[in-house]
Amino acid sequence: MENVAKITFNRPDRLNTINTALRWDIYNALEDIRKDDNIGAVVITGAPRIREKEGKKEIKYCFSAGWDMTEATAGGPGEGPPVDLMDYVQDFEKPLIAMVNGYALGGGNELAMRCDFIYASENSEFGQPEIDRGFIPGWGGTQVLPRRVGLSQAKRIIFTGERISAKEAERIGLADVVVPMEKLEETTLEFAKKLASKAPLAIKRIKEVMNKGIDTDLKSGLKLELEGRDFLVATEDFQEGIMSFFEKRPPKWKGK
Repeated sequence: MENVAKITFNRPDRLNTINTALRWDIYNALEDIRKDDNIGAVVITGAPRIREKEGKKEIKYCFSAGWDMTEATAGGPGEGPPVDLMDYVQDFEKPLIAMVNGYALGGGNELAMRCDFIYASENSEFGQPEIDRGFIPGWGGTQVLPRRVGLSQAKRIIFTGERISAKEAERIGLADVVVPMEKLEETTLEFAKKLASKAPLAIKRIKEVMNKGIDTDLKSGLKLELEGRDFLVATEDFQEGIMSFFEKRPPKWKGK
């Protein structure tokens, strides 16, 4: 897919709920992608549930309905990856796009928010339903959601546990782009390919600087930016970018 990788959650019968095994699968897939210099961007999505009902095919679309709560009655989740998966997703050095088609609830919504971008179909629904189970979002929802949509909007979503539509998610800044379902994959992949064509070292450093800078004061953030600029000026990719500009040709990035 032109330097774009795609990760698909494949537990459709459980609405792609996240158990310990899936956490390991996500981590291992991203580790493989991280080591592959040919991949410049990643799309993360979920497989739809397809069932036969009364002679008709019933399709339920779902990114992820969150934590698989059967683990709560089985002694809790098993030992997961060697890092906090949500932090790992957020800090992943390549651009990540959550392609949401259907439900993104609880931990599914939290994982989508840890990606750099959320592209969603018009039929999607977002929410943090933990309040109706007597507990709290535990994969970053109370902290990441306010940073995306503001404190009062985040409280509304988390306090009530109600689902919001894709259009509402787009309006408040939770979803970045919302399109008709039939155009979702095409639109998402087009954007992913655009990101994958950019200078990989610059993308990596920009993402790091912005993710760290947003949680600090302006002076400290500007210092991070200066350090990033000084690092990139000394790279082969920077020289290639300058030369391609003057030679009026597309740059050929080396990641060096």
